[in-house]
Formats: sequence, C-alpha cells, structure tokens
Amino acid sequence: MNKAIYRIGYWSGIVAFLATVAYVITQLLQLAGFFRFPMDEIMIYGTSLCIVIPFVFEMLALHYITKEDKKIWSHAALIFATLYAVFVTANYVVQLATVIPAKMKGLPDELKLLEQTPHSLFWDFDALGYIFMGLSMLVAIPVFEKQGFQKWVRISFLANALVLPLISVVYFYPDYSANLLMLGLPWGITAPLAMLLLAIRFKKEFR
Repeated sequence: MNKAIYRIGYWSGIVAFLATVAYVITQLLQLAGFFRFPMDEIMIYGTSLCIVIPFVFEMLALHYITKEDKKIWSHAALIFATLYAVFVTANYVVQLATVIPAKMKGLPDELKLLEQTPHSLFWDFDALGYIFMGLSMLVAIPVFEKQGFQKWVRISFLANALVLPLISVVYFYPDYSANLLMLGLPWGITAPLAMLLLAIRFKKEFR
C-alpha cells in the first residue's frame, strides 16, 4: 500500500468538497443579491477554479488504488476529469484575468466574445466542463463495490450522474433565467457529497 496515494486522495477530496460548497454558497448569495460586480463574478469564478485541481487529483488517486480488472473504468473517469479541467480552467482564467478587469474599465466590443453569458462560447465551455465532471463520476461507478462503505460512494456517484440531464437543460435550454438555474440545485448536493464520500473512503482504507 502506497500511503501517499491515500493521503493525496483524502486531502484532495476534502479540498474539492470545501471548494464546491463554497461555490454553491456563493451562487446562492449571488442569486439573493448579496454580492455586486465585480465581487460576485470574482467569487463565482474563483471558487469554481478552486475545485479543478483537487478534483483531478482525487480521481487520479482513485485510479491508482483501483483493482487491475477495473482500471479501464477509473482510467476513463480520469480522462473525463481531465476534459472537465481543461474546459473550465480555460473559461475561469479568461473571465478572471481578462474579462472582469476589462469590464471594470468598460468592456470593448472585441472582448465581448470572451464574456460568459447565456449561450456564449465560454458558457458552452462551462457546460461541457460540468458535463464531463458528471461523466467522470458516471464511468467510475463500476470501480466501487456494492457493499460496505464503497456502496455509499457508489450511490453518491450515481446520484450525481443522474443530475446530468438537469445540468444540460440549465445550460442549453433556449431561454435562460434565474429560475431555470435552480433546476441545477441538486448538483449542489450530489457533487460535494460524492467528493466527500470518496475522500472518506481514502481515509478509511488508509487506516
């Protein structure tokens, strides 16, 4: 047993869980009008960016502790997690480093293409990112046993995968609204729960 892998998996999962909870809380506060520009966008994109690396490392650690006959599934999960990371990182860095500073000075027309607004280029990047995250958890389901604590990790991953259609509707429905965004609220429960339970599994098996 390589104890470092279990430590990486556990702490990455905890950080991913906390970052996801922070994002969900920020999103709810934004909808309630608690934040104003630019703080609202900085908080949304900043907390979202903090999920990326820990989630990838958590899935990487999962791949390394998976039994040989099931590694095809953990490997596929890692590939989807990487695709998630590429799409959302490209989006959040552009928003934080380019779009928000430009908007504070008066966004010029040539940069409006980079702004994440409903059905824009980077809106689709964000959508693909979270769809790939869901697919990462979906294909990882066969990795887990149907008994013991792994059964609960398996169920949490399945629950998050079942939210995928809702996420797709939120992003791709022709008429976006704040009410439509609430359709994706279950993700705010299933995603952090799945990350947390997987982290706990690392902790339990490390002991």
